[in-house]
Amino acid sequence: MEKRKLGTQGLEVPAIGLGCMGMSISYGVCDPEIAIATIHRAIEMDAGFLDTSDAYGRGANEELLARALEGGRRDQVILASKFGNRRQPDGSTIVSGSPKDVADACEASLQRLDTDHIDLLYQHRVDPYTPIEDTVGAMARLVEQGKVRYLGLCEAGPDTIRRANATHPISALQTEYSLWSRFVEAEILPLCRDLGIGFVPYSPLGRGYLTGTIRKPEDLIESDRRHDHPRFWPENMEKNAALLPVIERIAAAKDATQAQIALAWVLAQGDDLVPIPGTKRPDYLEQNIAAIDVNLADDEQKELAAVFTVDITAGTRYPEKQLKTLGI
Repeated sequence: MEKRKLGTQGLEVPAIGLGCMGMSISYGVCDPEIAIATIHRAIEMDAGFLDTSDAYGRGANEELLARALEGGRRDQVILASKFGNRRQPDGSTIVSGSPKDVADACEASLQRLDTDHIDLLYQHRVDPYTPIEDTVGAMARLVEQGKVRYLGLCEAGPDTIRRANATHPISALQTEYSLWSRFVEAEILPLCRDLGIGFVPYSPLGRGYLTGTIRKPEDLIESDRRHDHPRFWPENMEKNAALLPVIERIAAAKDATQAQIALAWVLAQGDDLVPIPGTKRPDYLEQNIAAIDVNLADDEQKELAAVFTVDITAGTRYPEKQLKTLGI
């Protein structure tokens, strides 16, 4: 597996990681045994850059990873988790980055993950009421204590990124980025490059829409969280469907899947990007990893970008309530 560097502090990871959220919540029916088999297959393919959070199933996803990494597998992966976006039983979310909550959240994650350290710890959402210097200062103490190796941020804005990095070197910023979510290209991605911060795009397949397998809301089961996302509302899906033929055509010409074309485009945007497509099935994992071998010509990249312009996608990328928690 090709390796890529995140940041300048020494963190090196597989070029494509594995987003584990859907193994526990949000996207359809979850089968723990198949999810564990998927993680084991990622390890076999040298693609064990695993991404979880204490928010996914209120810790259930971290516990699932602990099960998957039994038997000596922990040392074969790079484990990333997040804190500070705690989901409550009623579905609401508490965003907190206070020093005490940073320390408490890390201890709880270490216990659930059954490990003595987390390789990459992100602040999941920026706390608007706690100075980022205080939050990152507390995260830095975890590094000093050996409980965390590298630090990251999620969905942070430019000012926050600068101040955080001035407090302690940030190795990675995790933010949504794909053909239909290109907002980071204007300021955030260039800033990360100026500061030497790696970039980890989540939802690089547009929450599955760019794969061409979701054509209408009825393609999702009733409990699927994507029904709440405006881009998956009927009127917006109809508009967004007009963007997909270019991916389909290039995929057919290369004997590739649409998912592989979408991932290949993200990978081609720079060797400081490490996408983490989520899946809970070994066959989809294998398809995603194979995107590394799909080479897009310059004219194909430009054609895709010309269709998927920055503001073309219909609908916001999150429901209104969740948009308010983003630091962008």
